[in-house]
Amino acid sequence: MSVIDEFMRAAIAQAHKSRGEGGIPIGSALVLDNRLVAVGHNKRVQENDPVTHAEIDCLRQAGRIGGFQRTVLYSTLMPCYLCAGAVVQFGIKKVVVGESRTFAGAAGLMRSHGVEVIDLDLEECVEMMRSFIAANPALWNEDIGR
Repeated sequence: MSVIDEFMRAAIAQAHKSRGEGGIPIGSALVLDNRLVAVGHNKRVQENDPVTHAEIDCLRQAGRIGGFQRTVLYSTLMPCYLCAGAVVQFGIKKVVVGESRTFAGAAGLMRSHGVEVIDLDLEECVEMMRSFIAANPALWNEDIGR
């Protein structure tokens, strides 16, 4: 079993926040030099915005930090192609995810661009997504473009 560090805890807290707001329970955190600089969560439902995924919200919250090459992005779920594209575009070199069992995402895309992808396979994150997907299949399929 993986030890959950403070940064993944921050991402998980954001996922719970999103769910509490009636949104999709995915959270993200951005770390620079071992310091939390931003958090975000999926706000597609809350803001009626199809591209406000957790990772995108987190990057927006970080703002202009002078470059992302020394950052680590945490996400409770494997990033989709949209978010993986942002990782590649901004030169983020490491992504730590809570799980990829409920959604495989775009790990291959990120790895093909030299991004280190670490999948913690956390049961807490798997269960959070499984229960959400079971209760909201249409909303989930909308989120992933199905």
